Amino acid sequence: MTTRREAPPTNEGVTMNSDTQRDDSSMSLSQALASRLEALESRIAYQEHWLDTLDAAVAAQERRLAQLERINALMQEKLRDQQRALQDSEMAAPSAQDEVPPHY
Repeated sequence: MTTRREAPPTNEGVTMNSDTQRDDSSMSLSQALASRLEALESRIAYQEHWLDTLDAAVAAQERRLAQLERINALMQEKLRDQQRALQDSEMAAPSAQDEVPPHY
């Protein structure tokens, strides 16, 4: 497989000295760099926005988790209290086996 190289463009009919060509290339280079810099700054601003949004969401979830953990602890305590009360009432009330039949 052979590759063909194209001949460099000729500047027929155009009279430019090498300084003018360098100025044009440096201008296009600086414009390209400015364009890339602007695109990067835009991406950074977008990412910072989403980082702030995610940070706020994580903070809200953290507060909600703490609230749910407090509710869970209260519910567990209430459940323990009810279980104790149920056990106490079962111990205080005579069971059917402890009662003497009425015919004795």
